[in-house]
Amino acid sequence: MDKVIPRKNRKFRYLTIGFVSFLVLGAVVYASVSKKRSLNVKADELLVKEVSQEFFEDFIIFQAKVEPLNLVLVNIIEGGSVKEIFVENGVMVTQGQPLARIYNPNTELHYLTQETAIIEQINNLNTGKLNIRNQELSLTKDLAIIEHDYNDAKRVYDMNAKLFEKDIIARNDWNLIKESLRFQEERKSNIRTSIQKEKQTNQIQISQINRSIQTMEMSLDILRSNKKNFLIAAPVSGRLTSFEPILGKTFQAGESIGRIDSREGYKLSAQVDEFYLEKIRVGLKGQIEYKGKTVVVSVVKVIPEVKSGRFQVELLFDSKEDLALQDGLSFGVKLILSEKNKILVIPKGSFNQETAGKWLFVVNGSKGVRRKIKLGRENPSYYEVLEGLKQGDKVITSSYADYKEVEELNIQ
Repeated sequence: MDKVIPRKNRKFRYLTIGFVSFLVLGAVVYASVSKKRSLNVKADELLVKEVSQEFFEDFIIFQAKVEPLNLVLVNIIEGGSVKEIFVENGVMVTQGQPLARIYNPNTELHYLTQETAIIEQINNLNTGKLNIRNQELSLTKDLAIIEHDYNDAKRVYDMNAKLFEKDIIARNDWNLIKESLRFQEERKSNIRTSIQKEKQTNQIQISQINRSIQTMEMSLDILRSNKKNFLIAAPVSGRLTSFEPILGKTFQAGESIGRIDSREGYKLSAQVDEFYLEKIRVGLKGQIEYKGKTVVVSVVKVIPEVKSGRFQVELLFDSKEDLALQDGLSFGVKLILSEKNKILVIPKGSFNQETAGKWLFVVNGSKGVRRKIKLGRENPSYYEVLEGLKQGDKVITSSYADYKEVEELNIQ
């Protein structure tokens, strides 16, 4: 008779195998996570510099162009096409000297029509003033006649007064003589009052007419003066530049056709990156190199309006010496932002483009270890070190474009 063998329970063995596998997998994952991400690099691909104490001068360098100190634009007052050109670009001109002539038939016809209308209005006003004078003259003639009649009546009255006293003339005739004198006297008084009022009124009217005529004549003078605007003349004396008119070319009113350098000196004008807007102020000193000499310049104007990431700065030469400059010359300006002092610095490099000054690799033997830092000011040669480094540390300053996700470099 066969013996029944009981079946072994394999459940415990499976659990044990699974638990061991889980521990192994966890250890692998932990090792991979905790392990620093590293990269092998060749030493000749890296640029290594040493952190040191150096005299640091906060300055910037930018390009500036020479411009005339006082520049006057030659503008077109009346638009039109160029009819005549009297001078060439670059010549010396005197104030009032003709430069070119503009032709615009429509504007000239408009001026002629306006001039005719103004002259006609002036003539009409003068005619009105003449009519008023004639009215006064007519009233004066009437007064002369009335005074003559009054004098006759007075003479008759005086002559008959004695006759009436001697009862030579009748009372009725005497009453008629007295009435005639009274009438002539009243008539003379009325005409004199009328003439006085008429003169007062006429005086006001003539004064208003004279003012209107004066205004019309001023308008006519301005109109005739504007007709001269077709002739473009030099507003000041100096050297004419940027003057390139072409016969037949049309210019709009207000458009600039050239510039005049009044030869009173020069300045430097530059466009500077907006990063330095808060650092540059009036009075800062700088220097340029000209013919082997260092020339000191000063900031005299900062225009804070930012366009395309840049703002304008103007500088003057401190030296009173005639430098024989020319408009358009370009100089590299070294502008001093602070005095020299000894601080901890790193030589400038490409690393800052990827790290923004927040970290870098410090060389320790054959390793490059990532470290957090804090940088401050900068100039074309150095970055100021505020935190994270000490004197003597060797750091990688070349580009970090391939190392942004790496924590450790194996230098070979």
